[in-house]
Amino acid sequence: MADELAGCSHLTRAPLDLAVLLELSQGPEDGALAVFGGTVRRHNDGKQVRAIDYSAYAPFAERRLQEIEAEAVARCGARICLVRHRLGELSIGDLSVLVVARSEHRAEAFAAARHAIEAVKHSVPIWKREEYSDGTHAYVMGCELHEEHHG
Repeated sequence: MADELAGCSHLTRAPLDLAVLLELSQGPEDGALAVFGGTVRRHNDGKQVRAIDYSAYAPFAERRLQEIEAEAVARCGARICLVRHRLGELSIGDLSVLVVARSEHRAEAFAAARHAIEAVKHSVPIWKREEYSDGTHAYVMGCELHEEHHG
């Protein structure tokens, strides 16, 4: 998987660093900053989550994340929008996705951040495999849940 991530700037196995994205996005004309972070929660659909493993088809996911950033700027009027997503096994509380949007005014920054995270959830081939405390696991895709069991 390391080779598959070579050259990817939107997907990483390393922890996400908000400070880096804030520095990369900074501009003197900005009056607004909107940040969205998604974290791994302890429960889902009544089950205790132990960990999450994210995987992706990296070449397409990388391209789609770049497109989402450009769409957020074009459609929402933000100056810049940056999206980063983790891959690999994450623990409870870990930051899994990070969106930073900047614009002259807050409405555009909020809209860009919201557009970006919704587009990521609905159109990027990143698969989320939840591992539960009872030893089972399931792939969670949007609102659908596809169960698998150890056996």
